[in-house]
This record gives sequence, C-alpha cells and structure tokens, in this order.
Amino acid sequence: MTITKTSIEGLIILTPRVFNDDRGYFFESYNTHTFNDIVGYAVDFVQDNQSFSTKGVLRGLHLQKGKHSQAKLVRVTQGEVLDVAVDLRSGSATYGKYESVLLSAENNQQFFIPRGFAHGFIVLSDSAVFQYKCDNYYNKQSEGGLHYADPEININWLMSTDDLNVSDKDKELPFLKDVADLGF
Repeated sequence: MTITKTSIEGLIILTPRVFNDDRGYFFESYNTHTFNDIVGYAVDFVQDNQSFSTKGVLRGLHLQKGKHSQAKLVRVTQGEVLDVAVDLRSGSATYGKYESVLLSAENNQQFFIPRGFAHGFIVLSDSAVFQYKCDNYYNKQSEGGLHYADPEININWLMSTDDLNVSDKDKELPFLKDVADLGF
C-alpha cells in the first residue's frame, strides 16, 4: 500500500497494491493492523455507509459535533468523485483550510479523514457509489456542517455552480465565520 500525506496534518491518501491478471484483479481494501500502523493510533470503525449519486450531486460539507465526531475512511467503488475535507480543529495551523482528492473505481484510492473535519464530495462521473467507514455512530442531535460555497474556504468543486445538485438542507448550512467551537 502506498501512503500519501497531504498538506493538512492527519489527512492521508491510501493507494492499495492491485494484483491484475487476465481474470481481473484483487486488492486488500482494509486491514486493521496495517491501517492503525499507517495513522499511528488505533481507529475502531463501527459503522459502514454507502451512497449512490448522479453527476453533479454535492453532498456536504457534513460533520458530527463534540463527542459524536467521526473519523472516516472513504472510497468510491463505481464512478468518480472529488472528495473534500475541511480542517475545523481548534488551534490547528490549517484551521479553515481544505484538501481535496479525486477518488474513483479506477484508482482505488481511499481518503482518511480524522475527527475534527467537515467532509463532502461531488460526483464527477455519470453516477458514483461512495462508501465510508466511521469510527463513531451517527447522532442526529450532533449533526452539523458548513456551506459548500463558503467564500472564506473557497473550494474548487471542479464544476460550475449551475451544474450542482445540492439538497435544500445543505444549502442552509452556515459559513465558517458563523460557526462556534465544535468541540474538536
């Protein structure tokens, strides 16, 4: 497995070693021991989620607050997305900065997002299946997020805003300047 550290401490891109032959391919997508060695601490994933979306669907930027915050290991099993994580850890040198990575069924890459980040993605292909492991259970009362078009964060979503398909709920999320301490 190849590990790529990003410009934001804690965000890691993982690329598996793929074994191809005339029958197809095989790769190990997750191994607890290997993963914990890579991140440098024990992560206990307790919930797996999957979504299907069509081109232009933007989901995010979502988070769970305080003791319900979640670390995520995300990947795409069909299609291609631009995946984005925004640092919201108080005192972080990269607070309010984001990192993005193209995840696809072709590159098999995974993106590890530790606790303390808002997360979102946009579908760039005709459709995409997005999978993610979470290290904490979803808690409705602790959900929150940031507006996807926050000018202070200035995310390049690689698509015109005219082509985005965003839920009404996500359109109402606050801007970074309006968010209080989230307990990270």
